[in-house]
Amino acid sequence: MFIVRSRPVTVSSSLAAEKRPATGRWIDPRGQRFGAATSALTLVIAGVFGWWPLTTAVGLALGASSAFGTRFFPFSRPWPLIRRAARLGPSELEHEIPPRFAQAMGAVFLAIGSALLAVGITPWGWVPVAAVVVLQGLLAATGFCLGCRLFFLRWWVPDRFARLIGRGIQRERLMIVDPPAVAEESPEG
Repeated sequence: MFIVRSRPVTVSSSLAAEKRPATGRWIDPRGQRFGAATSALTLVIAGVFGWWPLTTAVGLALGASSAFGTRFFPFSRPWPLIRRAARLGPSELEHEIPPRFAQAMGAVFLAIGSALLAVGITPWGWVPVAAVVVLQGLLAATGFCLGCRLFFLRWWVPDRFARLIGRGIQRERLMIVDPPAVAEESPEG
């Protein structure tokens, strides 16, 4: 049995733009983690106090960032200042399209939650909001982005997103496929 694994491409921050595997904006993933932490905290506060319009505002911020670029996500904007103040060195960069896809998915979930909360279906409205909080918390704590991973699956939604938002970015240029590994079978005996 063969097991094929794929992972997102990362590049050194010192690599010249023309030598990167794909055109477009490459970002520091630590900024995305910081933005996920602060927006998750904001959603938790909204849930504790029942302020559903705040969930709508976070959803709009995610939607704007997914449509126009991660530099427009207000929750990540303080990261460069924090990085400089803490004197953190550069990190490997990742392409911004997979995080933008994840943000679009988060925006959809928050839109559903906000709509349910707006019409008074309170318990069910907080379920999609809680899902976004959990996934953003996972990203902030571990660096694992489920939405980014879903971008690399072979289905039509990421293809459309890449064509519309990514201006023709080919997803295959943003991932590394590791050679198949042969799974060891246990000897019968």
